[in-house]
Amino acid sequence: QGQLVETGGGLVQTGGSLKLSCAGSERTFSSYIMAWFRQAPGKEREFLVAITRIGVRTDFPDSVKGRFTVSRDNAKNTLYLEMNSLTPEDTALYYCAATTFASPGILTMRGSYDIWGQGTQVTVSS
Repeated sequence: QGQLVETGGGLVQTGGSLKLSCAGSERTFSSYIMAWFRQAPGKEREFLVAITRIGVRTDFPDSVKGRFTVSRDNAKNTLYLEMNSLTPEDTALYYCAATTFASPGILTMRGSYDIWGQGTQVTVSS
């Protein structure tokens, strides 16, 4: 299995922006379905978005829709999550994940992904 490494987290003020990156270690990165999840303290891990090999994306949850954007660069083996207009409610550990296959109906499920990064912390101050 490959490895995933998230970077780009940090401390920002309300209204600020961050761009997270998730670097894959395998040349087969382009064949994986990639996803972003986040987990706030004391809460369940929340699915944010999945993106297929060719860039087809799922919808973001309403809580981040219009503020977050996902993209991937298969040539660089990298997945991105651009986050704008951040609020304290966005404070969480952000994870990227990968799977070689998952039907559309289960892309939101944590168990559908078999490769995970270690997470990168995003903290938004009020």
